[in-house]
Amino acid sequence: MIAAGWGRIVNISSSSAQSGAARMAHYSASKGGIIALTKTLAQELGPHGITVNNIPPRFVMGTIMSEATLGEEVRRRMIEAGPIKRAGRPEDIAGACAWLVSEEAGYVTGQTIGVNGGRYI
Repeated sequence: MIAAGWGRIVNISSSSAQSGAARMAHYSASKGGIIALTKTLAQELGPHGITVNNIPPRFVMGTIMSEATLGEEVRRRMIEAGPIKRAGRPEDIAGACAWLVSEEAGYVTGQTIGVNGGRYI
């Protein structure tokens, strides 16, 4: 990317980095590290024409983590807690990611774009 003078990096962290999560300190801390890494790399790589951004999804149905770790009652409560009243879908994350890697997002770097159904407004 540096040799090409152009590039896009999109990190995927977790909304737990922004809110914390009980009994998941190790997980939340590691995802918070991704936010700091994103900001640092954006500063280091920006002069080379490379943008670096981060998407911290909430829970997304159809993923191994949400299917394996969240029971039906927890999912229902999480859906009710957000203004959009539905779980995320892989397509939601993919759409944000597609925009961040596009030419149209060339002036966006070091950002955390919450794709979380409005949960953390």
